[in-house]
Amino acid sequence: MNYSIDQLQTLADEAVSMGRKCSDGANADYIPFLASVPSHLCALSIVTCDGNVVHSGDADYRFAIESISKVPSLALAMEQKGAEMVRTKIGAEPTGLPFNSVLALVAHKDKPLSPLVNAGAMATVSFLDAPDKEARWQMILDFQRRIMSANVSLSDDINTSEQDTNFHNRGIAWLLYAAGNCFSDPMEACEVYTRQCSTLVTCDDLATLAGTLANNGTNPVTGEKIISPQNIAPILAEMTMEGLYDYSGDWAFLVGLPGKSGVGGGVLAVVPGQMAIAGFSPPLDEAGNSVRAQLMIRYIANKLNLNVYAPK
Repeated sequence: MNYSIDQLQTLADEAVSMGRKCSDGANADYIPFLASVPSHLCALSIVTCDGNVVHSGDADYRFAIESISKVPSLALAMEQKGAEMVRTKIGAEPTGLPFNSVLALVAHKDKPLSPLVNAGAMATVSFLDAPDKEARWQMILDFQRRIMSANVSLSDDINTSEQDTNFHNRGIAWLLYAAGNCFSDPMEACEVYTRQCSTLVTCDDLATLAGTLANNGTNPVTGEKIISPQNIAPILAEMTMEGLYDYSGDWAFLVGLPGKSGVGGGVLAVVPGQMAIAGFSPPLDEAGNSVRAQLMIRYIANKLNLNVYAPK
């Protein structure tokens, strides 16, 4: 279906106006940098498959990508190894538990269930073909820039804040390694994973990432083919099952779009063949998902009847 730019702009403005009125949620406080981000910030961006970009609110603000970085790294792993190999080695099942759960790992003999939770994401980073730590990191950063924009960069402040407090993830990495499910040095995998979560992005960047998935692997803004078409459906399936952590089922029920969130306050959603929507605001719910971003995306999805499960 075709929507005019004016129509999308009006909806984006309405969504942000509604989002700003919501006072629920709180910034992530276990990462010092994230706790300091102004909680009033609120933005929404839409990127269509024909390359139009619409945004409203604080769309130029650069924030931490956090767990949304798991999607580009998953795509990169599938490009290198194939979707079936990634599924076999890392998994394709929802955990039903928090994104940093050790219980989910131990209950399945220290094998990760999904590349979109911390254990699986570190396994994914370790699975990439790279000769050393810096090459592994540069490969991930370059891919993030291609799928979003050249302005994506590492924040030393965020990276330092997270590297100094990621004891839990280090423990998960060692459990993976002990069970043969980490494919590089475990501390290398953990460090590079932490770096990939510490890049700075805008709401437009996230919408472009999601727009690339909506556009069958071609970046709708630059026109560059980034992901092989055969890998799009597996990526979207992973996002549907685990993209919003232990709220993923409710998200599918209420919104009906493959999505991914990060504790930096970003949430993105993919409308295959049509568009992508991204929202940003720091206050999170108990599952670690931006409260306002969810509300704004749900508003757009309902207004345009975008739910992929709904009859058209």
